[in-house]
Order: sequence, then structure tokens, then C-alpha cells
Amino acid sequence: MPDSPILPTHVSPRLLARRKAFTRLIAAIALTVHLPAALGAAGLLRALGMAHAMALGSAWAAAMSALFVMQARRSLPDHRRSPVAVALVEIPIWIETCAALFAFLPSVLATAAVLGFQLACRAPLRAPLTLCLATYVVGLVLAAYGTLVRRRRVRVVRRHVRLSSLDPRLDGLCIAHLSDLHIGTLTPKAWGLAWARETMRHAPDCVFVTGDLITTGCDFLDDAAQVVGALHAPLGVFVSMGNHDHMGDVRALHAKLAHAGARILRNEGVVVEHRGAQLWIAAVDDTWTNRADLERALAGRPHPMTTLLLSHDPGVFDHPACVTVDLVASGHTHAGQIAVPFAVHAANLSRITTAYSAGIYRRGRSTLYVSPGLGTTGPPLRIGAAPEITLLVLRGP
Repeated sequence: MPDSPILPTHVSPRLLARRKAFTRLIAAIALTVHLPAALGAAGLLRALGMAHAMALGSAWAAAMSALFVMQARRSLPDHRRSPVAVALVEIPIWIETCAALFAFLPSVLATAAVLGFQLACRAPLRAPLTLCLATYVVGLVLAAYGTLVRRRRVRVVRRHVRLSSLDPRLDGLCIAHLSDLHIGTLTPKAWGLAWARETMRHAPDCVFVTGDLITTGCDFLDDAAQVVGALHAPLGVFVSMGNHDHMGDVRALHAKLAHAGARILRNEGVVVEHRGAQLWIAAVDDTWTNRADLERALAGRPHPMTTLLLSHDPGVFDHPACVTVDLVASGHTHAGQIAVPFAVHAANLSRITTAYSAGIYRRGRSTLYVSPGLGTTGPPLRIGAAPEITLLVLRGP
């Protein structure tokens, strides 16, 4: 497939129709999740003695939904926007919408239970406005924490990975693994440069960056390249492409990354020497756009040797050819961005769509590590699923 941008400068009628359908879908979702928030606002206004409390609460919820829809449309693709406007307008809108989303399910369940009890008791039907308000306030606290605090607190995790066929001379090799940077309006270059400085503080032998360097569009290609360019290691910096990297000019991104000193591997591999031992470092291109070719990435191995594979999508671990790969480094899932604290591996939102959500998985001689990543997509928040720089230390059996 050609590597031309998937965001055309000319908007076709078909694409315009898709955008309109997307807008209608987002509007319907936003209005639906704001229903409990509208009830909670009405309860608060009524408690304050204001007339037409329900109408005012509904109008407020509709206005917040409309603001979110306009913001969502404006951010696709991701263009440079005023940092002041982002901090004072966009982030608060995201926090409010996430709060409404958090409050929706418990409010609906509680309302159904209360109304059912009232029906059973033949009591007058009254929606639990105070309860709806309470769940919405709790949602605001959680969303503010996840957006303003948790997603900015990056942790560095050192994991010793035992490989049964590791050349003894490679024992102790340290790989810094970064994934899902998503450099853009909501994840600025300054954050990425701070991640790079923290990575370099641990002096890894090599660096893997497993895709999704940007979110969408072409405005932040230079920023992403500068972040990757701030990474360096004796054995090199290796990059694979993710699905979001193809939501713009992937050729330009490739060229900028190469100019910054990174080695971009797209269905190919290279021999790297360390302490007199050789290993094969390879990567596949994006699976979501059907560009991944694992056989091609492994075909160049001159003879059996320790093999390390970069793949943005951890789903490649199910490919039969992975039985000859010692370590697969992946990302893509963000560990769901929302997870149960202290049980991230077992309980996070990405478990709904994949068996490989976060952490280490093993099959035969092969090991997969799925990074929670560093940036975010969609809601710019993390709860439980901390952003992570991983230090993978290879160990023999």
C-alpha cells in the first residue's frame, strides 16, 4: 500500500458524509451520558430555590454536550492550538465530559433501583436527584485527578526478562522501551523531552520506540522527531510504526525520524553486535492498515540467533512465525488508560478488546511485553494505568 497521507487536503463527499455521521454519533453519546448530570444539576438548582430547575439543568447538559462535540470535531486532525485555550477551555471540557461518563452507569443503576423500590411500595415516583449529583461530583474529582495528575506522573519500571535461548554474552542487555508517545496538543513536546531525559538517565544499551509517536495530522511531526532524537544508546534507537503514525504523512515522519538519528524498521530487521554476540532486531509495520509482514521482517536472519521484535500491536504475538522470536516489545493498549489500581494487568479497559493488555506474556520460547505507554488518545486521562518507561533487562535461563 502507498505511504501517502490518509488525511486528504480535498474533502470528498464520502468523507464529508462520514464526518457528519461521526458528529451525530458523538452528539448522541454526549447527550446520553449527560442525562444523569442534568438531573443532578436540576437537584442542585432546586435546592438553591431556583425556578425551572429541570429546564435549566437540561439546558446546561445540552450546552456541555454541544461544546464537547465542537471540540471533538475541531481536534480531528490534531492542529496546533493556543496552550492557553487548551488549558482553560479544552481540558475543562474533557474533565466535565469524563465526569458525566463516569457518573452515567452508577446513576442509571441507582435510579432504576430507587424507582423500582418506589413502584413496589406504591410511593410517588421521584428521581434520586441528590444521588445523581453525588456521582457526578465524584466523577469530576476522578476525571480531574486522571487528567491533571495521574497522566503526568511517569514511572520507570525495570523488568528482568528471562529468555530460554539467550546467548550468554547478551545477559544483562538493557533495552529502554517507550511506546505511544502521542505527541500533540494534549501531550506537548516538552513532556516527551522530559521522558527522553529520564530514559537517558538510566543509560540503556538500546532504545525501542513501538509506535504511535503522534495522534493525527501533520502538525507535530517535527516535535515527535525531536523527542526521538533526544534518545540515544550504544546499540541504537529503533522505531516501529503504529496505526496513528499513518493518520498523517508517514513518509515525512519516517524521514524526520531518520534525520534525528533513529533506525525505523518497517517489515525488516538488522544484525546488531553486543559483546561479541549477534542478535536480530526487527519490526513490523502497522497491522491496522494491513501493512504488517512478519515473515518479511524475519526473512533476513542469516542464521538462528536471539531475535527481538518491535510491533506496535501486541496481536502479532499470535502469528505462527512468532515461535522463533525471543522477545516481542509492543504497546497500543495504553493498559486501557483506566484500570483498577494494583491490578492493572487483570482489570483494565483494554481487556475488553485484547488478551494482551499490559505486562508480560509467554508462549514457548517467546515472551511478549506490552507497555502501558506514555501518552493518551481520546480522553486525556489515566486512572490506575500509569504512564511508563520500561527498562527490559535480558536474562538467560
